[in-house]
Amino acid sequence: MTFAQTPVLENAWVRLEPLSRSHSDHLAVAVSIGDLWKTWYASIPTPEGMAAEIDRRLGLQAEGRMAPWAVVSRASGRAVGMTTYMNIDAPNRRVEIGSTWLGRDAQRTGLNPAAKLLLLTRAFDDLGCIAVEFRTHWHNAQSRAAIARLGAKQDGVLRNHQVWRDGTLRDTVVFSIIDGEWPAVRQGLSARLAATAAPGA
Repeated sequence: MTFAQTPVLENAWVRLEPLSRSHSDHLAVAVSIGDLWKTWYASIPTPEGMAAEIDRRLGLQAEGRMAPWAVVSRASGRAVGMTTYMNIDAPNRRVEIGSTWLGRDAQRTGLNPAAKLLLLTRAFDDLGCIAVEFRTHWHNAQSRAAIARLGAKQDGVLRNHQVWRDGTLRDTVVFSIIDGEWPAVRQGLSARLAATAAPGA
């Protein structure tokens, strides 16, 4: 089993499918709602650039550097976002869950914690990871809060970490969950989802 493989992962809320060109149309619609792709502090593909972004991620997967999934809502059966394992470091049993976005209609619906539970379960229980990392833009307050709600702890801030596409400098906030924390994190996520009505419930 390799870290770059993308088996189907699913629960009552969400199905993570191996990303493919067949998801392109639904994903283009998802980013069009509210012009999500214009969010300045997040790297989200444009509707027109969706196929190219899918190809980019699949290319990284072929190199063993990324495991890309489409996030599919169980309620609608439509792809509503993307997520990946990236910065794969199999010898040190670490991955980053990143390059994630969800369409506005899918936000605050339970899909994000449901997807993270699947990804974390695979990372810790199947792949034997000792740490899973999350990174986000300092100014992405929504993402920082969502990561903290997962139970991840902030490791620090990489200041002037990247030159952003508009020329601004990105300070990157780094979070992680380590293997000893995983049982409590899993219990917390499971409790959150138990309080959220699953589609069709």
